[in-house]
Amino acid sequence: VEVVNDAASRIVAGGGQATGQVCDVSDLAQVRALGASAFETFGQLDIWINNAAETGPYGPTASISPERFERALRTNILGTYYGSMVALSYFLPQNAGKLINIFGAGYKRPTPMQNPYASSKAWIRNFTLALAQEYKDSGIGVFGFQPGLMETQIVQEVEVVEGYGERLDVFKTVRRMLSKHPDLPAKKAAWIASSATDGKTGIEYRLSGMGSRLLRKLLRRERQEIKLDIHSIPPYSIEELRLREQ
Repeated sequence: VEVVNDAASRIVAGGGQATGQVCDVSDLAQVRALGASAFETFGQLDIWINNAAETGPYGPTASISPERFERALRTNILGTYYGSMVALSYFLPQNAGKLINIFGAGYKRPTPMQNPYASSKAWIRNFTLALAQEYKDSGIGVFGFQPGLMETQIVQEVEVVEGYGERLDVFKTVRRMLSKHPDLPAKKAAWIASSATDGKTGIEYRLSGMGSRLLRKLLRRERQEIKLDIHSIPPYSIEELRLREQ
């Protein structure tokens, strides 16, 4: 709640209009309520961004409990599906609107040890591009956006299956080289939602021009401490699946 209220307050302080509402995106009723609240507050719904995500634990798939794996899928897959359907319920009657679904690691290729998150992002990509084709003549813009690695809580606090924590040492280097402040992707998302993409749909956007700044960024941050809180969890025993059947 505090994070949502803080974000809304900063937008208002900057001269914008905003209201915040906590929502579990894996619950269709809550997503519907979010859409209704936005519509009632502002009188119209023009932009919807499905940004919520859950990574799931880092580790081999069979060492992650079905409950923990499913939690990531519910947030990432059902959250994107529910959000898209609620957005379309407002966009289709007005023949206008911009739907932006956020991609991530794994959206184009397998990403071992991150299967809950990565496989769901591949699903989101296919879902988004299919949706764009289905409604290409509706006046609605459906887009995918790969923002890249951002310095947010999702990369600063990582859940790891016991025995695989050492493999994350290289992750600190990757973050130091490639991660970016969320403001940069946010500006790109705002551009996608703007009139610059009117009449377009089914496009995959990603941040570009990062290569020329990579070396300078690395030199500036090579001595900067990278925050990484690792929470170890015991490995799930795959044999439990058989035991539950008995």
